[in-house]
Amino acid sequence: MPGFVGRHPFWSLVIAVLAALLLWLVFAPWPPGLEQMLGRKRVFLNALFGGITLGALYFLVASGFTLIFGLMRNVNLAHGSLYLFGGYLGFEISEATGSWLLAFPVVFIVVGLLGLLLQHFVFRRMEGEELRQTMVTIGLSVVLADLMLWWWGGQSYTIFAPDWLSGPTTLPIISSVREGGEIVYLRYPAVRMAILVAAIVIGVGMWLLLNRTRVGMLIRAGVDDREMLAASGVRIQYVFLAVFAFGAGLAGIAGIVGGTFQSLSPGEDTRFLLASLVVVIVGGMGSIPGAAIGALVIGLSEQLGLVYAPTYSVVFTFLIMAAVLAFRPQGLLGRAR
Repeated sequence: MPGFVGRHPFWSLVIAVLAALLLWLVFAPWPPGLEQMLGRKRVFLNALFGGITLGALYFLVASGFTLIFGLMRNVNLAHGSLYLFGGYLGFEISEATGSWLLAFPVVFIVVGLLGLLLQHFVFRRMEGEELRQTMVTIGLSVVLADLMLWWWGGQSYTIFAPDWLSGPTTLPIISSVREGGEIVYLRYPAVRMAILVAAIVIGVGMWLLLNRTRVGMLIRAGVDDREMLAASGVRIQYVFLAVFAFGAGLAGIAGIVGGTFQSLSPGEDTRFLLASLVVVIVGGMGSIPGAAIGALVIGLSEQLGLVYAPTYSVVFTFLIMAAVLAFRPQGLLGRAR
């Protein structure tokens, strides 16, 4: 952080001012003039937290994608199918056992094994052939989508959260002040706040794994110079198998999360694949903090756009991506190559 401030003092000042303004909008009571301009504070807060929690879901999907695509340079366009399959599988497990939490480890293992098979039988035979990987995984995604449509049909499914996460929770944020001076605090779904906390924990854990452990060192060294690392005696193929399985397992977990506070239906695989691509492009390939920032930016633009500019909300995501590609092609936190 001090290095960034030293290199970019102007942008550091802009970010600090915007952060202070956002904190004031969230925690301070709004004067009547501001409510006339932006509408009720409750609406703004719901859109803001909706964008943050949607960004948390995007991050869970994109964090696995940025490991596979950003670090390993494997173009896995079947990643969205892994998300949807994990969601469907989580629905079946939670319905059969009545346990929402049990679905997470089971789905992580099953979808991770599916990713292991993809890496071993598909990507290992096409290393460095991006166009071939793209075409093959597009075909795989179509086949998987048809298989899921055949088995689960075209209806929507919702995964129900446990009772201890049902209903709203009260946050220490003022949503309005009544005429008598009574302060009303914001109430927001508890399951979404739990998902936000889980996404933060997973993100911090992945960053520590990649930057503070021997395994992370091997992964980064294998990406930069695979031949040299293999010559030193490291079985780099086993390392990449583990990384691919972990990224696929994260996509499966994200499917459970998406099915809990949204829904599961045909077409969600394509939607979240595109979201993952945008997040990785905006945040920077191979950067976990970049994926978090990109997911947050995209989630906020979607939700705030739906509230304040619904006619143009669809194009906001692509405008952000175009601006990043124009002024910083490697992404916000990506490394220039």
